[in-house]
Amino acid sequence: MLDQSSEPIIRVHNLVNRFGDETVHDGLDLEVFRGEVLGVVGASGSGKSVLLRTVIGLNRPVAGRVEVFGRDILAISDTDQREIEKRWGVLFQDGALFSSLTVAENIEVPLKEYYDMPLRLMDEIAAFKIGIVGLPEGTGEKYPSQLSGGMRKRSGLARALALDPEIVFLDEPTAGLDPIAAGDFDILIRDLRGSLGLTVFMVTHDLDTLISICDRVAVLVDKKLRVGTLEQLLHDEHPWIQSYFHGPRGRAALLSEGEHLQN
Repeated sequence: MLDQSSEPIIRVHNLVNRFGDETVHDGLDLEVFRGEVLGVVGASGSGKSVLLRTVIGLNRPVAGRVEVFGRDILAISDTDQREIEKRWGVLFQDGALFSSLTVAENIEVPLKEYYDMPLRLMDEIAAFKIGIVGLPEGTGEKYPSQLSGGMRKRSGLARALALDPEIVFLDEPTAGLDPIAAGDFDILIRDLRGSLGLTVFMVTHDLDTLISICDRVAVLVDKKLRVGTLEQLLHDEHPWIQSYFHGPRGRAALLSEGEHLQN
């Protein structure tokens, strides 16, 4: 659960991302605390996925500082970067599985990348990860093309969990899923956060996800972030935030959650 009395596990300060003449982030600040589920939202093109990629070192910003586990990932050596990467897992959109590998082989990719271990042990780890994300026995032998969208997401999540990470980064984890599959995935993330003690950094557009599992929400507007609990943001007067949370879909999601809590 969110503990703001502790040191942030992720800290972003004065971040600037620019592509050509377009500035996406301009002096952006963010703190993520150990054990919380943080949802990052914003309009299309606001730079949500760019922010995620910057935090995990896949995009180098024009300016700013990014600390994960207290280390400046923009200034550390390649060796130290690899050590930090062992402590997080990433689920990209649609799972980003290797099509030529089975699900089990996909899960074993980070194990082979960072450790030298027997194949039998890797197979056992892959089978265990498949189980904890709720996939049926035998899924490990299948290829991504044989899976439904929801199963691909869960397989990608199993790979993200392969190294027992402390942080999981999720990029639009429920995009393309039907409401039932999306709801089930939200429950899975909530349960895994509780059982594994994960910190979750999640880019999403799904209002139901924000309402049901996020401790705080970070909204990208005007090239910066406004961060708060859902209740705090519901009272934010920024036009985009008002439109997002108080538009027809936002009202429907909030009403649905209210009815769920009453029941």
